[in-house]
Amino acid sequence: MIENKIKILRKAAEVSTVQDSNYIWCVIAGNEDMINNVAYSAIMDKKRVKVLCREHINTKESFVTKKFDFIMLHGETSKIRELSMICKENGGAYLKIAPYYVKDEPNLILTVGPENSIKKFVGNCEKNNIKLSFLIEDHTTGFIETDVYITNMLPRFIRNIIDPLFKMADVALSTVLLSSEDEELPKIKELARSNKIFLIEFNKILKED
Repeated sequence: MIENKIKILRKAAEVSTVQDSNYIWCVIAGNEDMINNVAYSAIMDKKRVKVLCREHINTKESFVTKKFDFIMLHGETSKIRELSMICKENGGAYLKIAPYYVKDEPNLILTVGPENSIKKFVGNCEKNNIKLSFLIEDHTTGFIETDVYITNMLPRFIRNIIDPLFKMADVALSTVLLSSEDEELPKIKELARSNKIFLIEFNKILKED
């Protein structure tokens, strides 16, 4: 882990000396309404930015279903900056992926999920001695939608009292960009599945693009 942290610091120093590219990738995650606003702005300005993918995710933990959306974009730096402002003003998580990472990292892996699930995933990777480089990370400051499906068995008047309390639960969402070697990918994917977090191999998105 110490070696990974040193690697990150070195890369950060190198990135700071490189001028911003005209085109960059970004990932934005948060509640559905915020992602709808980002997607709308991107679609209305499709000459400057392209939507690479969008996903709506439901994860169940105990009696709670957590719902969130994320979108991946590629476009002009100025437009991406504009979309990032929509994200941050609405409490979303935002990662700017510079060409430096795409060029120099062997396998970029994007993970998205509730913060506690991401932490558990990272801990499991550490326990299994999986070699990872943690590149960039962000988390939401706003709420994501939650449903408590055990309340479906309760009388309506009780549900009307309880549901709003759970829907306003402060569930943080994390997005983390990782890098690893080819031989580690199967183990990383398995741990992501077991911890119910969403994982994207960034290189595959680039090939499709």
